[in-house]
Order: sequence, then structure tokens, then C-alpha cells
Amino acid sequence: MSEPLLRVDNLRTYYFTKDGTTTAVDGVSFQLLEGQTLGITGESGCGKSTLAHSVLRLLPRSARVVSGTISYKGLDLVSASEAKLREIRWRRISLIFQAAMNALNPVRRVGEQVSEAIVYHEKTTRGEARRRTKRLFEMVGLDSARMKDYPHEFSGGMRQRIVIAMAIACEPDLIIADEPATALDVLVQAQILDLLDSLKRELKISMILITHDLSVVKELSDFVAVMYAGKVVEYAPVNSILNNPHHPYTRALIQALPQISGGRHSLKSLAGSPPNLIHPPPGCRFHPRCPLVMDRCKVEEPLLAEHGTDHRSACFLP
Repeated sequence: MSEPLLRVDNLRTYYFTKDGTTTAVDGVSFQLLEGQTLGITGESGCGKSTLAHSVLRLLPRSARVVSGTISYKGLDLVSASEAKLREIRWRRISLIFQAAMNALNPVRRVGEQVSEAIVYHEKTTRGEARRRTKRLFEMVGLDSARMKDYPHEFSGGMRQRIVIAMAIACEPDLIIADEPATALDVLVQAQILDLLDSLKRELKISMILITHDLSVVKELSDFVAVMYAGKVVEYAPVNSILNNPHHPYTRALIQALPQISGGRHSLKSLAGSPPNLIHPPPGCRFHPRCPLVMDRCKVEEPLLAEHGTDHRSACFLP
């Protein structure tokens, strides 16, 4: 097996607030090879976005990586200097933010914002950066004549395409896409996801795709990590995890996914909500909602263990 492009080992990222310490990411490990796409899924509040921002150390002041390692091609990003991180961001690892309007400066022309990363990281002339930005606009399906327009003059889907153009501007090795199609209508969402898939194949880019939508995970991912309450509860190749889920939480997510083929059936909702991570429950964090809960689950935490080829789950009844 080749050396992983990105390796995360036992990562813990906590928020320190006046109410207490939130264990948002609590002992997460995974690896990503070149050319692979890892889908990270789970309910809102399970730590997906915090994990993404931890990789690039783009955390708010209240948050901090307290332990663990994040290794990009052998470089530990947790201990790297801010100057080294500025070299990595956008040039080697880029991030597609969840809300495109918030990711763009409303008082600057969109072409300038895409060109800025090229000028900064590749020390090229502004004229060459503009020419490359024009090609990027065409690559993501936008009219390059609109490079002089401002963000508010574009629709939500078009703004998301601009953010994607920014993410691929310096031809990075890895793109982290944090809910890239959130708040878009179904047709535009499909266009954005098709665009990401085609760019990944054309540019041979690795990707971490963060989404709560399992249908998106199915279409774009090679491996899937299911997160619950700050922990990875199941990790496997996409077909293995969707066709043979081991963890009760993964099963519940799949059962709640609408199916357009086959006969009519009722969706099974998952009762309850994820726990408060300032005071998480003892033992398995899913046990208050689990239909298969045992006494052991309430006091002992199951470890993420392998059950079959490349299939790991954190459950006493896999």
C-alpha cells in the first residue's frame, strides 16, 4: 500500500466555553490515499465540520486541537508553524466552505478573489493570474465575462461554482468540501456534485466530502466514515457500509434515506437527538438512542475494531 496523502491519528479537538469543555472531535483516526475520496457523514453537531477545520487549523479562538496528529505527506500540521500552514492552505490543501456567500468578500469582484490565491502562492504576475482565472471560470461552467461582477450578482449555485474555482486555482492535492451543496435546490445541487466529481477525475485530486446526505456519499465516495457525538463509529468502503452496515446508528441513517425505486414504504426515523458533548453519556455515546442497547453499553465504551476486510465499527454487536 502506498503512503497515505493524509493521516489523522487519535485527533481530539475541543471547544472551551464558559459552560464547559465540548469534546467536538474525540479520538478520530483515518487515512486518505492519493486519488481517493473519503465521505464523512452523520447528523448535525457530530463534529464533521470541526474535523475539517482542524486539518487546516482554521478553528475559532474557543477551539483547540488538544492531542493527536494530522500528517500531510509526513508533515505534522498540528505542530506546524503558521507560516508553513499558509504555504499549505490553498496550494496543497484547499477548503470549499459550507456557505458560499459567506466565503466570498461582498465588496470585491469575484475574479480578483480567485486570482488572489494564484498571485500569493505562485508568485506570478496579475496578468497571468487573470488568464488562469478566466480558464477556471470556463472549467466550472461560468461565463468568464462575469469575472468583474460582485458576489451578490450571482445565484447561489453560481457562487458555489466560484468557490470551487478558488479551491482548484492552485491545483491542490486535496480538497475538503464541507457540505458543498447545502441550501441549494435539488437540480443545482446535482450540477454542483457532478462538477466536483468531474474535476476530481480530470485533475486527479483527492477529496474529503463532508455531508449529512448519504445519497451524495454513495455517488462520490470510495470510503465512508460515520461520525456520532465526536467519534467515528463505523469506517468502511462505501459499498460495504451501505449494503452491510454494522453499527445501529449507520443502519438508522440508511433506513431514514428515501428510496425512489421499489415498493412504497414508510421511512424509519431515529428518535432522540445527539448528546450534549459538554456532558456526554458514559459508555457508548449512542446507547440512549440505540434499539439494541445492553447494560454493558452504558458503562463501557466500544472501540473501533475491524470486522471484515477494511470494515471497522465501534459496537459490541457488529
